[in-house]
Amino acid sequence: MRIQPRRQILDIWRSVIRASFKDGKWIWGGRDEPNSISDAEQVLCLLYPATELANLALDRPDAMADDVAAALEPLGGPATVPQRVIDVLTEYIERYTDDQGEPTFAGGSYLRLGENDGPDAAGSVRVTEEQRRLGVVDSYSMSVTLCLATLGFLSVFRPLARRPALVQKIEQLEQAVNDRLTAAMVGLLRSFVVNTVLPSDPERAVMLRMVNQTRAPEQVVLANLRTRLTRVRARLRDDVRLGIDVEVGLAEEERLFECGWGWGIVRNSAQLTIDLEQTGFSTQPKICFEAGVADPRPYLYSTVVALDGINDLRSTRTRELGLLNDDQRRLSEALQLRWDMTQRYWSIIARFGDSTWPLEDIPWQTSDGEESDYYSLLVSSVLVQDMENREATDDDLNRAVAVFESLAQRGRITRRVMVNDVAVNLHVPGVQMRLGGTADLGPQLFWRVADFAPLLLKRTLQAARLSGNVGAREELMRLAEATMDHLSRRRISYGDGEGLWDDPGEVLFPNEDRKPMDLPSWYLTERVVEGLVAAARTFDEAPVRSTAVINRAQELLHEADHLLNREMLQDADVDDGSARRDELTSIEATLARARRILIQQPGTANALAMDALRRLDEMAVAHLDATRGI
Repeated sequence: MRIQPRRQILDIWRSVIRASFKDGKWIWGGRDEPNSISDAEQVLCLLYPATELANLALDRPDAMADDVAAALEPLGGPATVPQRVIDVLTEYIERYTDDQGEPTFAGGSYLRLGENDGPDAAGSVRVTEEQRRLGVVDSYSMSVTLCLATLGFLSVFRPLARRPALVQKIEQLEQAVNDRLTAAMVGLLRSFVVNTVLPSDPERAVMLRMVNQTRAPEQVVLANLRTRLTRVRARLRDDVRLGIDVEVGLAEEERLFECGWGWGIVRNSAQLTIDLEQTGFSTQPKICFEAGVADPRPYLYSTVVALDGINDLRSTRTRELGLLNDDQRRLSEALQLRWDMTQRYWSIIARFGDSTWPLEDIPWQTSDGEESDYYSLLVSSVLVQDMENREATDDDLNRAVAVFESLAQRGRITRRVMVNDVAVNLHVPGVQMRLGGTADLGPQLFWRVADFAPLLLKRTLQAARLSGNVGAREELMRLAEATMDHLSRRRISYGDGEGLWDDPGEVLFPNEDRKPMDLPSWYLTERVVEGLVAAARTFDEAPVRSTAVINRAQELLHEADHLLNREMLQDADVDDGSARRDELTSIEATLARARRILIQQPGTANALAMDALRRLDEMAVAHLDATRGI
């Protein structure tokens, strides 16, 4: 199906409001019990597109588009909608601020037991309250995105507020959101980790097996790795300071290493301090010094989630609106350094070698021995983000297209589901990741990720935006449309969650009689929204320009100019007000328009030149017929 981001986002907004806003109150929760992540995802389904896409903005009531106002009508008129949004955001902040006035980032109901451990609500094994309160990178990153969206929204709307009570409410919300943003950035800094591997560690063999696609001698591979990663190793050793124990063995070059984000604040995380004068905190918040629990090794899922959040810190909107204070800019610079080093590291690893990329050897295997097609998609995500910030070659993008196509087939996006198909587990119940370190506080906990399809949608669209190759872009757009078609068939068809996600029965379980889903998963719905925002950005770019089409258009324009000059020469004595002279003037304007857009829109210039040639030929034939008739 054709991706139409504006229409589809407005449809989602109608469904979000129907599911969340009843009797004048915002209803939290959906399929999962409310937690700091799920509730942020619920709000971001509305706020993220509204702050990322100018034509969907809610912060200027007088300029709100008619279709936007119609979609949000249950919240009130254009003047009321921003106030409703402020009320919801204020309630969110209050829900996830503790009695000491500090933000909380608990994973709550997203922290689960293993598949064979039974439900945590009934049975002998239960998730402890201490475990449920554990902060996770998903919450830190989602809070960064939500806080920046909120601050951007408030910065535009605040000058329009007139009532003193509303102005005061906005000021209080801004301070609370700023504090949450600062705390979330601290959480991300203290969750970053560099994991070094000794020659005797079992992880070493796994890491070498993934990068050594040609089965070259080990010493050759190690020497090449050291050379390719020299700059990354040096900057991690010398420049990374805040929130990390720098004595991790990077000076020992015989050690392999990996960097990224753990699932939460890691055990070897160093304490850090913030500038209290720029916050509402009276003392250093607990997140600055509390002991970490997470195993000190990177998790690919957490790494991609963290990179997405930091991308929002780096965005043009954040800079132009001046959303960060001085201390937040200090933290942001530290996060951007980690962002850059992590992108470089995984991009080098994914494309290591001179023949087959490790990324092309699907499925990806992590250093702890776990392997999944989902991990290949996560590494592809990092690679696409790295390509956005460095010039991608045609070879890079063509090979990325092949990887995405393979993942779509293996994930049953573009292939039918078979009976007892294990690939379905990528989507339902999702990939299960062991949260190392949680067993010290109770039963072993796991994190389940089921966003394979929306993540594929988002990354293929981002890759299409980068592509300067018409063929590669067409393949990526075709794949994105197939993925959107897959997701559209998984929308809930009745109940409170109608129009939202996820009801996988028809698509993933065609041979089973499953009970239809009626409650929304905000986790999956928010990620579909991210994909549609990525689509809008892709469509907003200039179309891919083909050199062959530019050359062809130039040839046509040359011929059309010559014929136009000849016609004008024959009509030198024709009155200016005649129909023939008006037609020649119109053709001249068409050709001028074609020349102006030749580089940006060569296909359109080609069509205009063809139209001018057709009209000139009609004039020439008419002139010839008239001459014969004399």
